[in-house]
Amino acid sequence: MRRLRASAGWRSPEPRRGAPVHYLALGDSYTIGEGVAEGNRWPVQLAAALRARGLPVEPPRIIATSGWTTEELSAAIDAAAQQHALLPRYDLVTLGIGVNDQYRGRALDGYALAFRMLLERAIAFADGQGRRVLVPSIPDWGTTPFARSSGRDCVDIAERIDAFNAVAAAVCAQRGVAFIDVTTLGRRKDNLALLVDDGLHPSAALYLQWVARLVRAASAAIA
Repeated sequence: MRRLRASAGWRSPEPRRGAPVHYLALGDSYTIGEGVAEGNRWPVQLAAALRARGLPVEPPRIIATSGWTTEELSAAIDAAAQQHALLPRYDLVTLGIGVNDQYRGRALDGYALAFRMLLERAIAFADGQGRRVLVPSIPDWGTTPFARSSGRDCVDIAERIDAFNAVAAAVCAQRGVAFIDVTTLGRRKDNLALLVDDGLHPSAALYLQWVARLVRAASAAIA
């Protein structure tokens, strides 16, 4: 797992000037922002945060739908490519996927293979540069009221989410991709109420906390 830490010699990258920065966001219900307004989706908030840092980031191209697994996201990418709805290259790519694989009971080895294939596609969209790809971790939906009302074992959910995240982090490390923890944000007691009306998906305020963890790595990736 590549972790970005502040150090005495660390300096903020110089803002990129000139050509617009193209951003592709791939994912599921979290990426599409189930239950929040379009402007509050975390990729949209991230693009705004990058613009505030002087980076000319275009509105993100989002390929994401609630309920998608790794295979369904891959099929949607294929469909978008066939419709010539994607650029050949993006300056920043984010990939947030896996919660529905876990929810549907998928085995870890199957997820590992599918995630690896999707990550390679994300890197290809980033002109083959893993440093331009960011992967937020899978949130722990077992902490939510939805999970408690579902009758599922919340401890088991947490353990499975951790296992899926460990797999994704290991794959990212092999390819030089930044894996950013957002899971712990949803496990904080003071954040348990920061959900939309379905009692499952994060609110705009919680997504803003995601962006706070993502923005420095994103800025470094494209500056």
